[in-house]
Amino acid sequence: MVIGIAFPFENGSKAIIRGENMRKVIDIQMKFGEVDISKIEFDPRSRDEIPKLLMGLQEIYCNRKVRDEVFTVLRDLVSEGIDQNNGRRGMDLWKILVLGTLRLSCNWDYDKLMDIANNHKTLRLMLGHSSVFDDYYYPLQTLKDNLSLFTPEVLDRINRIVLQHGHQLIGKKKTKD
Repeated sequence: MVIGIAFPFENGSKAIIRGENMRKVIDIQMKFGEVDISKIEFDPRSRDEIPKLLMGLQEIYCNRKVRDEVFTVLRDLVSEGIDQNNGRRGMDLWKILVLGTLRLSCNWDYDKLMDIANNHKTLRLMLGHSSVFDDYYYPLQTLKDNLSLFTPEVLDRINRIVLQHGHQLIGKKKTKD
């Protein structure tokens, strides 16, 4: 018997995130040593692009409405002919979002992404890895197979959602007519 937890979206649809679904949206069941993504702290003085991108992704994660819209875009990455209940479990959509955004925004090749994904402490926390006893290694081919779906066009669709959210947060400047 397989038990699944439904992750409800505001639009009424649900995604199974634990159990039968082979491509989880995000795993909400934390493991020993994991840090809640909303609790990860960044150095606000850092001028490097990685913390800035991770802070933006953290905002997406923490805002349910924006997260739902972004995951709707990401669910479109999975081919229609793919049976979600059979086969090997794929990379979580959250991990595809985080790694895909870094790869495209920083203009990294897959080798650089693999090195950062396997060695950058804060990034690993954002990916849902435990700070202790977690030796998961991202193989190069796994990154290529999963992130090849995350194209600049997909990132552009997500950027539009995030931009709209940003305008709601800080308000749009009124222009003279």
